[in-house]
Amino acid sequence: MAVLAESGSNPDVELLYDINGLAKDAPHGFDRVMEFVGEYGLLLAMVLMVLWCWWSVRRRADEDAASSVAALVWAPLAAGLAVLVNVPIRGFVARPRPFNDHQGLDVLVSGKTDFSFVSDHATITMALGVGMFVANRRFGIAGIALALLEGFCRVYMGVHYPTDVIGGFALGTAVALLLSPPAMALLTPVMKAVERSPRAGWIVRSRRAPGERRDALVPGARKPVESEERDLAA
Repeated sequence: MAVLAESGSNPDVELLYDINGLAKDAPHGFDRVMEFVGEYGLLLAMVLMVLWCWWSVRRRADEDAASSVAALVWAPLAAGLAVLVNVPIRGFVARPRPFNDHQGLDVLVSGKTDFSFVSDHATITMALGVGMFVANRRFGIAGIALALLEGFCRVYMGVHYPTDVIGGFALGTAVALLLSPPAMALLTPVMKAVERSPRAGWIVRSRRAPGERRDALVPGARKPVESEERDLAA
């Protein structure tokens, strides 16, 4: 309680101590799991989810396949751009990590010497989640949920304030949504051109949609027998 008193009435610091305090009460093994999940695991999960979403939208083989794949291409590009935008923001705000200004935190990851605002992990995961939402709402909702979990983990680990995470969410969402129209205007024609390519078309559209007959996809294929008999009868 003395530590909380030092923070005054700052709800950001109080929430930091409340969430990070869970790490002190948790078993050591659970903290190690949270350390891996918050530092690497959720980022890897987001990448795998983007690949899963790509596999799903291309197998639909509908008219929106090119735009959906373009949205998925934009998702990692938006995440990378958001991190670049964060570089001058971090330097301008120059907010120290919470464990540098506040005592009694249980810091699960060492070696963090850069500034705290805003969180790169929160920025990347939210940009990927919002980018997936543009392509596929079901995957996007799941991705945004993972991004929220990533933000919780960063505070739990004692390396970010809650407002660092909220700022990362806002930055990732803003870049992914506000720049989506021009990005889609550029990427969608590219994906349509790739779709028409005989060699690279599989990137955008599955060669055979689920449940579709194979002979219907073979260029120059003869009509089915039943159709030929009807033509002759006519």
